Amino acid sequence: MTEYPKSKKRSFPGPIAILMVVIVLAAISTWLLPAGEYNKLSVSGKSFSMDSGSGSSVKLPLTQKTLDSLHIRIALQKFVNGDIRKPVSVPGTFSVEKRNGQGFISVLEAPIKGIIDSIDIILFILVIGGFMFVFDEAGAMVKGISAISHSMKGREPRLIAMLTIIFSFFAGSYGMAEEAFVFYAVLVPLFLVAGYDLLIPMAVIFGGTALGTIASFSNPFSTIIASNAAGVNWMDGLTGRIILWVIITALLVWYILRYAAKIKKDPKASLVYQVDGEVKSPFELEVTDTTNTPKLEGRTKLLLFIFVATFLMMIGGVVFLDWWTLEMSALFLGSAMLVAVIGRINEKVFTQRFIDGARSLLSVAFIIGVARGVTIVLNDGHVSDSILFYASHLVQGVPPVFFILLLMAFYLVFSLFIQSSSGMAVLTMPIIGGLAIIVNIPGREIVNSYNYGLCIMSFIAPTGLVLPSLLMVNISLKTWLKFIMPLLVMLTIICMIALVIGIYL
Repeated sequence: MTEYPKSKKRSFPGPIAILMVVIVLAAISTWLLPAGEYNKLSVSGKSFSMDSGSGSSVKLPLTQKTLDSLHIRIALQKFVNGDIRKPVSVPGTFSVEKRNGQGFISVLEAPIKGIIDSIDIILFILVIGGFMFVFDEAGAMVKGISAISHSMKGREPRLIAMLTIIFSFFAGSYGMAEEAFVFYAVLVPLFLVAGYDLLIPMAVIFGGTALGTIASFSNPFSTIIASNAAGVNWMDGLTGRIILWVIITALLVWYILRYAAKIKKDPKASLVYQVDGEVKSPFELEVTDTTNTPKLEGRTKLLLFIFVATFLMMIGGVVFLDWWTLEMSALFLGSAMLVAVIGRINEKVFTQRFIDGARSLLSVAFIIGVARGVTIVLNDGHVSDSILFYASHLVQGVPPVFFILLLMAFYLVFSLFIQSSSGMAVLTMPIIGGLAIIVNIPGREIVNSYNYGLCIMSFIAPTGLVLPSLLMVNISLKTWLKFIMPLLVMLTIICMIALVIGIYL
């Protein structure tokens, strides 16, 4: 197995440490902020149930007239279909309550309560990790990419376009990130032999996966988790995200091909050469005979089909069969078993690889639980609604366009410190999602602003994967910034336009 270079020590604390600090700050806020709650509206059987902070509950007719009378600008069908999964704050019903400050024990219990509260999502993520490692053990993905790479020797521009689209699709569909590291050993020597510099594989692999997450049309680690936390259906806005994915992926392909053609014509125009000088890749000596095109066996083709079909079935199950984490987890578990049978992976290896895969995402699972603990502390201290109440007063009268762009800017800045998409989602979405309803902005655009800000910043955030990726190709951050910054400006403008259009659709 290839020994990948280790990243340098980060200057920022890790996401879990940051989230624990946030939990402490949340606990302190319960002693400083006035306690209070909104009445909450939810569906109970064939009627609405409106619960007050004092514990009383009132049954209301399950009609659009009820929603209109309460100034809740959500279609009745959203509640009936289960698109709105969380109780909704009723505008104008905020009442001050007795302070309930959260102490040391509450801080210690918060991450545990958060993990218990989000166990369904955590198990889903762990099962996905197991599935990915079992699929990797079968070797089908590496073989598929290698076959495409070798068959297109001499047609590298087309290869660059195809691979960029593939990596972007994998990121947008299921959140490919760290697992893309395996492809550097395959593609770095290939592009170097073709006459390109080390920025090309970096842009194709890391750039493709980072860009794909911006649209995240079915990414369970960002869009699905964020939508769940905000109380909206993740399918709302799917068409717009797919359209955006097509646009920005085409832009990235054009951007890389433009640079590739430039350095192909004049190698001294390479930014790597101009900034870093003569550098060698860790994989430069691994070049083998690239004249023989590896053929995909029938078994490998079948495994690749199962891989793609699994994600398509997940989308179809959610859309048409009302699936959620239980059904999706069962799907990926079944697919992992099927891959093991077809790939002839013995039982002990299958079990070990599945556990290894789950272990690889255990930190993500803990991040989700710890981040949910922040909300639990705020809710137990009865200050979540207080923050929502006073924040809504600050933004009253602010045009929706200004609000949504400010929100994207917030995520751009905040994601410098937390690059965990799932952690960011469950930390911010419950409050931001409720605030969006009061400001009259579609929930899907709140999720989109989170995706845009977080993922645009992932191209350069030191707490993310950019530094390990740069070490994989042995180029400096300065070189990467010089290459990528013009693209980030274009992506930011496109995403701002998309948000403005989205709030009026």
